[in-house]
Amino acid sequence: MESVTVAVLSAAVTVGTPILYATLGELFAERAGVLNLGVEGMMLVGAVSGFMATVHTGNHWLGILVAMAAGCLVALIHAFLTVSLGVNQVVSGLALTIFGTGLSGYLGKDMVGIPSPSPFSSLNLGFLSHIPYIGQILFQHDAMVYLTYLLVPLCWYFLNHTASGLDLRAAGENPGATDAAGLDVGRIRYAAVIFGGAMAGVGGAYLSLVYAPAWLENMTAGRGWIAVALVIFAIWDPFRAMLGAYLFGGIEALGFRLQAIGITMSPFVLSMLPYLFTIIALILITYGSRKNHVGAPAALGLAYEREER
Repeated sequence: MESVTVAVLSAAVTVGTPILYATLGELFAERAGVLNLGVEGMMLVGAVSGFMATVHTGNHWLGILVAMAAGCLVALIHAFLTVSLGVNQVVSGLALTIFGTGLSGYLGKDMVGIPSPSPFSSLNLGFLSHIPYIGQILFQHDAMVYLTYLLVPLCWYFLNHTASGLDLRAAGENPGATDAAGLDVGRIRYAAVIFGGAMAGVGGAYLSLVYAPAWLENMTAGRGWIAVALVIFAIWDPFRAMLGAYLFGGIEALGFRLQAIGITMSPFVLSMLPYLFTIIALILITYGSRKNHVGAPAALGLAYEREER
């Protein structure tokens, strides 16, 4: 039983990592006041772009960089529409998801069935990898997982203990006051949305280069939407986002493990479990947030016009 538990928890980290990258990016965008429902499309564009770059260069790190750039470009469209033109953020995000899904399918039509020539492999961290239980769960993974161990506390520190992080949060809470203080709300929101696109691109690339090193159309399978939901679950906190991503990954990994040990259950039910968990978690966290008066950034989803200040 212990081996099964350790295996599930270890798989939870792997499965949750692409969602964690996308969630951190969306968290930054929403903290700045921009709702981005295009995460799914950005992840798909990042996945196909990173895979194509890796196939043509044989360098998976270059593939990650290309995926980041692709995610940034798609996010730039969202930033231009919502920040510069004041387009409804929900409509823009949904349009980008549809656009990204179609574009990734078109770009990747000749990549289907081609294995990655340079897949990521697990890195041995010496004594850390051999710590009983903890080592197998946390320290027998690839470099992209280890990067999240650094990225999450850095994001938390940036948001809560730096002047730039305070400016970003101010842009999401009261853009008028932020503007009156001499800060460029548009620039802050552009930066946050583009960072979110970069992280979504990396999350997509993790799927095509690490998790399942190949390209498959629509391979994100709704993970972009889960990332958007987990931002609410996390109450816009990076560490809670990490917990939520791993919980989702654990539920998904548990479904595969149940099949492996011979427990008879419909595969459709098993596939549904992670998303059912997400719905339940959102209900619980929404109730708790109301009880504790914790809410979204006050200006989330609202366009800001200087003339209306």
